[in-house]
Amino acid sequence: MIRWTWAFIDRPAVGFDDCVRFWATVTGSTVSPPRGAHGEFVTLLPSSGPAWVKMQRVGGDGGIHLDLDVDDIPAAVAEATALGAQVVLVDPDYTVLESPAGQTFCFTPAHPSPPPSARTHVTAPDGNVAALDQICLDLAPTDLDSDTTFWQALTGWSPESTRRPEFTRLRDPGQPLRFLLQRLDEPRHPGAHIDFAATDMSAVASWHESLGATRLVDEEFWVVLTDPSGIPYCVTSRKPS
Repeated sequence: MIRWTWAFIDRPAVGFDDCVRFWATVTGSTVSPPRGAHGEFVTLLPSSGPAWVKMQRVGGDGGIHLDLDVDDIPAAVAEATALGAQVVLVDPDYTVLESPAGQTFCFTPAHPSPPPSARTHVTAPDGNVAALDQICLDLAPTDLDSDTTFWQALTGWSPESTRRPEFTRLRDPGQPLRFLLQRLDEPRHPGAHIDFAATDMSAVASWHESLGATRLVDEEFWVVLTDPSGIPYCVTSRKPS
């Protein structure tokens, strides 16, 4: 059983501090003391409620991965591999795996007492409210069915209907993050990006721009931006819950 889900924001060493400041601001968080052998990890600590976002300084281009807190890592690994996952790295404290399509995630140890259910919102200077509440898993057409089946079985979460046929959403109301599986138009290696819910997506996107984001595309239901490292994410028209 997955006790808690974490959005893990991996960003390049060059400009990492700028990215930390940006993501702390747009999530209404303060930054934990750095940890790790080289001070490469931080947690974003919300003003109230449990944390659900971590950041890591990496040597490559960066991206997003998921950390899943479980009570028994070997048992979780056995279940995931039976469903088609591949083990990438075994550490005494965690295990790194890839989904059948190749999306990276980690099993990490759960806290003795699971955090209470909560979603933390941030209020922009103009009064609009946003919440980092979704990870979108971007999948090639040939990978969509296998990874949708995998994530639904692994999490046990219920699928939700969406406005568009290329999306499938998995959600557990007790978790801080929901998963959105997106069918891409072209074959490519799987990836993931962050989605915000917002009371006014255009206004929240403009606030993010003032903090260092770059606005790329305005669609009907979402705005695509890049953070200070140039990695894409979206502000959507979903209302924070």
